[in-house]
Amino acid sequence: MGRTLVELFYDVVSPYSWLGFEVLCRYQHIWNIELRFRPAFLGGIMQATGNKPPAMLPKRAEYLLKDIKRMAKYYQVPVQISEDDFQRILGKSSLGAMRFITAVDQTQPRYLEPLSREFWISFWSQHEDISLPENMLSVAQRAGLSSEVAQRLLEMISTPAVKNRLKETTEEALKYGAFGMPAVVAHLNGEPHLFFGSDRLELLSSMIGEKWLGPVPS
Repeated sequence: MGRTLVELFYDVVSPYSWLGFEVLCRYQHIWNIELRFRPAFLGGIMQATGNKPPAMLPKRAEYLLKDIKRMAKYYQVPVQISEDDFQRILGKSSLGAMRFITAVDQTQPRYLEPLSREFWISFWSQHEDISLPENMLSVAQRAGLSSEVAQRLLEMISTPAVKNRLKETTEEALKYGAFGMPAVVAHLNGEPHLFFGSDRLELLSSMIGEKWLGPVPS
């Protein structure tokens, strides 16, 4: 029986994307799935759909702060979040970081998983400004890339090939119906099925005929 293709559309500015990413990374070794990482740009999806950052609503921001902390503890993901982070997110763009990740996907795909993780750690655990070139280079080196390769990747983020690839992936997420991230798409019998958020993975497991085992440790 062939493996079920599961695509994860994500942006490192999204803490829920990190939670979903880590859980699916663990389950890819348990379930009969082919997990495909699809770095996309959350800002583009929000603009195209007219969506707004959920933390712009004060009561929702209050809830999200508690919710993310609870989920981070439950899934054992080192998200460190405070009220100040919501303003930090609104004031920074992840476009450069997502282009950097896209460049890795195009040229060094075996580093896509560790690089994405290091960007989340940088932004959400260490509260670094991932829009700065020097921080992108530092993240790349922590992911195992040489300084020479990291520098080439940094130069690639301004090329049409990388810009177009990220745009195309973002547009593909929109075609599947994404309005935020993470967007998980399971392909069954030639049909795509969209799941939004990191708290719908139990439903994903049911649809693809796999067993949900809870917060599997890393």
